[in-house]
Amino acid sequence: MTDAPAAPTPPPAIEAVMREQALAVGYAPASARDGFAALLDLDHQLASILQSTTEPMIGQMRLTWWFEALEKLDREPAPAHPVLQRLASSVLPGSVRGADLAPMIEGWEALLDDGEPLDDERIARHAEARGGVLFASVGQLLGQAGMVPLGTAWAKADLAQHVSDHAVRARIAGVALSELDGVLAIKSPKPARGLSGLAVLARESLRHPDRLPGHPLRAARLAWHGLTGR
Repeated sequence: MTDAPAAPTPPPAIEAVMREQALAVGYAPASARDGFAALLDLDHQLASILQSTTEPMIGQMRLTWWFEALEKLDREPAPAHPVLQRLASSVLPGSVRGADLAPMIEGWEALLDDGEPLDDERIARHAEARGGVLFASVGQLLGQAGMVPLGTAWAKADLAQHVSDHAVRARIAGVALSELDGVLAIKSPKPARGLSGLAVLARESLRHPDRLPGHPLRAARLAWHGLTGR
């Protein structure tokens, strides 16, 4: 297996998102925080491939590397890559296998620009494979089942923030907001509030697009959710 391509330095907007996510991680039980953060690091690593790749074939090659690297975590020592080493040390001991995480790659492959429109099937495939797998894996660390619907809604909301076509963006945002309202209508159990807090922040982005990550009202909304589960 060749060396992994390095991710570019995150732009300021991404750094703000990562700081906000770190606040959400803080609402998780201490025993799961390292693994939770490592899984978010993996998500950012995969996102950076699409953000930094202009040639779909190159993007596919880089994603294939990660698919193979994640699967090999189950039978080989982690290579000298910080994300993979963090997964090996803090996620795999929580009964989450590398093979469980590898399907996340399919979610990002669905967004590779092949000249076809971003239709509902590709959007659903991205949301289920990215958000569904990510949230199910964090949920495993938290001892919380049933996190997949929360994850798919979160992924759709996040995708809506990065689509340039206004009509497609509005369509995704409308579906995501409806799904988030549904899954967040139920009070979140305390161990899951760091994870459900990500969904709360995603909904805030759709409801209040003028409040960018780092806005104090977003932090206050997250704190209220961490306290009440609402």
